[in-house]
Amino acid sequence: MQYTLKQLQNLISVSEHGSISAAASHLFISQPALSTSIAQLESSLGLSLLIRHHARGVSLTPAGTDFLARARSLLTHAQEIEEEVQELRDSTSGDLAVGCFVTLAPFFVPRLMSDLNENHPELQVRFIEGTLDRLQQLLKSGGIEVALLYALELDSDFRSEDLTVIEPHVLLPPNHSLAGGKSVSLKDLQDESMILLDLPHSREYFQQLFQHLGIVPRIEQRSASFELVRGLVARGHGYSVLNLQPASELTYDGARVHCLPIRENAMPLRVVLVRLSKTRQTRRAEAFAQTCRDFFRRV
Repeated sequence: MQYTLKQLQNLISVSEHGSISAAASHLFISQPALSTSIAQLESSLGLSLLIRHHARGVSLTPAGTDFLARARSLLTHAQEIEEEVQELRDSTSGDLAVGCFVTLAPFFVPRLMSDLNENHPELQVRFIEGTLDRLQQLLKSGGIEVALLYALELDSDFRSEDLTVIEPHVLLPPNHSLAGGKSVSLKDLQDESMILLDLPHSREYFQQLFQHLGIVPRIEQRSASFELVRGLVARGHGYSVLNLQPASELTYDGARVHCLPIRENAMPLRVVLVRLSKTRQTRRAEAFAQTCRDFFRRV
């Protein structure tokens, strides 16, 4: 059974006007087009809805009278759905699921939440942390609407907007022989033990920093924990290369690390706001995006 809301509206108009011609005039369509619409509806339902009276208009059959009440109810429900969809599309109030790459979240989400609460108190944002692969899957499945990610190997299904750029730096224990300089060369570290932040795509990025210089780092330890990498460096177990730098040099256990810029022209990482390219952005997502733009212009 297939019929359209337009056909239901046409039936209601015919019943209200009592004739095809009067209804056609009211709807600004031709009589043949309206007659065809009603005939198609009857054929789809397998019911006769109207009795055609020669030169005296039309009247509803008993089945038509019963169906008309159901048609009015269906159109009312359709109108309610349309209004709800419009609210979802145009309103900034309600829930919004946002993804954030696991290492970015502690640095930016708390301050973003404060800005969102101030600018859009009616917007309830739920942040979901994850790896790049996991968040891309959630975007495709509709589990989240937008995501804050690094621009690393993003699928062609996505549209990204640059927010900021983060330069990589070397992490050393304070007593390291190179810690007193203004910068450090990766070539000077190639024979020392490296502690790698071992997250999908991130690990490849950090290793490429060395490969572009024609050297291979000596990776002795790996960890998916940003803070464990910092803690191992602070206790002298090696050096590391990271992009994000906490406000304090203290690690969780009270030791210290020292950060230095890389002397070579290292590849910075772009922080981007990502969404599916073929979806229409809601007002909620746009409100979040504008808050992100304003936030990253300040930091």
